[in-house]
Amino acid sequence: MTQTVDVFPSLSGLLRKAMGPAIRSDAQDFLSMCAEDIVFEFPYAPEAAVSRLDGKAALAAYLPKVSELIDIESMELRATYKDAESETFVIEFKCFGSSRLNDARYDQNYISVVQLRDGLIAHYKDYWNPLVVLRATGSDGDLSRILKGETGHAG
Repeated sequence: MTQTVDVFPSLSGLLRKAMGPAIRSDAQDFLSMCAEDIVFEFPYAPEAAVSRLDGKAALAAYLPKVSELIDIESMELRATYKDAESETFVIEFKCFGSSRLNDARYDQNYISVVQLRDGLIAHYKDYWNPLVVLRATGSDGDLSRILKGETGHAG
């Protein structure tokens, strides 16, 4: 069995708190909470950022890039809503952190729509303010270079 490093332990803890026993009990870190064919969407992503990830492998490659940009200090669960007829949750939370690229704060409000299948996250839509991301990263160029692996310098 491959051991994974939980890049964002505060996120996996928050999701466990929000969705409780709906998440498989053996899923201890964020990636193990995700189905192999997960679709992860960022509807408000700025042009320089990634707007969609297809599959667990793409998500696993993406998460360390985010940790190059943002140092997450903590996450605070505000509310959880569950659809009575499906395994869909709406989770409101706040993230507290700072940019690794400049001195900007990264204090972000999120609303995430999470659909489970067999106790694993099958679809995750992450709604957040792109202006907070751009302020924390300093430029579209740095954001694109790190998240998309593009070359060049910020201009």
